[in-house]
Amino acid sequence: MAMLDYAEKLTTRPSDMIKSDLKRLRTEGFKDRAILDINQIVSYFAYVNRVADGLGVELEEYLDNK
Repeated sequence: MAMLDYAEKLTTRPSDMIKSDLKRLRTEGFKDRAILDINQIVSYFAYVNRVADGLGVELEEYLDNK
C-alpha cells in the first residue's frame, strides 16, 4: 500500500513530496534502487500521458479478434 500511496501522491501532488514519503517506503522494506525504479516508472507514465493529452492523441479502439 505504501508504494501505491507514494505513486498516487507523486502523480497528483508532486510538489507535496517530502522526505517522510521516502522514509515510509524504506520502513516497508523498499531499498533505494526499488524506490528509484518506482519513481521513474510513475514519472515516465505521467510524462507520456501529458504528452499524449497535450497533442490530442486518442486511444485506438480495442478490437476483439474472436
